[in-house]
Amino acid sequence: MNATVLVTGASGFVGSHLVPVLVERGDRVRARPLHPDTYEGAGEPVYGDVADVDSLRAALDGAQAAYYFVHSLADDDFEQRDAEAATTFGHVAADAGVEQIIYLGGLGDVDDHLSPHLQSRRDVEQLLGLGGVPVTVLRAAVVIGHKGISWEITRQLVDHLPAMVTPKWVSTRTQPIALRDVIRYLAGVLGEPDALGKVFEVGGPEVLSYKDMMRRAAKIQNHRSPPILPVPLLTPRLSSMWLSLITDVDQATARNLIDSMNNEVIVRDDAIRRLLPGELTGYDEAVRLALEDRADDPSIRESERSPGAARS
Repeated sequence: MNATVLVTGASGFVGSHLVPVLVERGDRVRARPLHPDTYEGAGEPVYGDVADVDSLRAALDGAQAAYYFVHSLADDDFEQRDAEAATTFGHVAADAGVEQIIYLGGLGDVDDHLSPHLQSRRDVEQLLGLGGVPVTVLRAAVVIGHKGISWEITRQLVDHLPAMVTPKWVSTRTQPIALRDVIRYLAGVLGEPDALGKVFEVGGPEVLSYKDMMRRAAKIQNHRSPPILPVPLLTPRLSSMWLSLITDVDQATARNLIDSMNNEVIVRDDAIRRLLPGELTGYDEAVRLALEDRADDPSIRESERSPGAARS
């Protein structure tokens, strides 16, 4: 059944890939990008600020479902901001008669002392549902795709460093997933009765450490695999400064992500694969696809397209 759907974050990493898929299959998509006035993507651009209840109500009016891709990771007070935004969104969605909210959260075991970032993601899951709308949650680890922050950290570290003195989180296990598989799952749970009010863990076919991911990404780009020397005493603050110096990720985002990289994030429940069966993309192929998308990106200067080129 085709639906009227609001996609927040429509110009972001995940939203910009999801909107065209929904439009192509016949859903009426209201795209809520960061800047509606200059939005040129698929769907109908709308304004809907989570801090402006009236605009949010207008964006949600008549929608059967809504995708929630809102976060404030680059802000020091991201936990409070995200909590307030999710609470407001959930209540306004309920008042508008929305039947399903779909949220992309983060993997992680609650018994593993979740980082503030991952705990905030878990809190948002609960807050979105306070208004009474069934929330479908997909929890993912690293999403491999062009412009994904976690993938960009991996790519830029491989590009920029002949050798790495790294924090101990490089040995943490994670279960990366290709962007196209995340999009298939996000589209697949829309309007699916068996997905209402459910939490699904999503991941690719391999469990890897961040160190493994960097070494394999280096091989795919024809780089020599960099020697990696973990330093257990490198603090989160120093580690975030190190990342912000070597990559173009700002320090606040780097600090929040690094805290999460100490948590093992792997799939424990594969229920999503029974609900939406399909072949998963391997890590190496996901990396190749991300690099191809980067090579085709007109916003990337020609001098930066080749593997190993520096990025400003």
